[in-house]
Amino acid sequence: MSYNIVTVSNGVILVALGGKNRANFERRWEIVFTGINSQSLDAKGRVIISPEYREELGESFYITLAFNKKPSIQVLGVAQFEHIRDQIRNMTADKAMRFQHLFIAPATLVTPNAQGRIQIPKTIRDLTRLDKDVMVLGMDNRVEIWDKATYEEFMQESMEESFADALELLKLF
Repeated sequence: MSYNIVTVSNGVILVALGGKNRANFERRWEIVFTGINSQSLDAKGRVIISPEYREELGESFYITLAFNKKPSIQVLGVAQFEHIRDQIRNMTADKAMRFQHLFIAPATLVTPNAQGRIQIPKTIRDLTRLDKDVMVLGMDNRVEIWDKATYEEFMQESMEESFADALELLKLF
C-alpha cells in the first residue's frame, strides 16, 4: 500500500492511502494529528482543543484514559472510540473487564463550547493528575492531554532510554 500526504495544516496531516497506481487507488483517508501545544486548564477544568484538531475529531468526541506508562488522557473521534470498544467486547472476559475499567468506564463524550474548550471531568483530572498547566499532543490517530510536569518527566525518561537504545543499536560507543 502506498500513501500520499495531501494536506498539512497546523497539526493535522491528511494522508491518502492506496495502491501502486491510480487505477488501484483506494478512496480512504487517514488523519494524522501532530504537534505539541502548551495550554492551561481554566478554573472549571476546561482546556482548549485547537480548531484543526476539532475539525477532524468531529462535533463531539470522546475523552478517556490513555494507554501510557504515565497517567494521561486520550481524545478520540466517535468512530475510533467505537472501534476500540468493539475490540474490547471481543476479548476474553478477564481482559475485557480490565480494559472496560481503564477505557470504557472513564470515557466521556464531550462537545466543545464556542471557544473550543472541553470540560474534563474531575474524576479524569484526578486520575491523570492534571493540574493547571497541561500539554495537548497530536499523536498520529488521536490527541493526548498530559499534566505538564508528568509529560516532562515522561519525556526525560523516554529520551534517556531511547538514547541508550540508539547507542547500543548503532554500536557508536
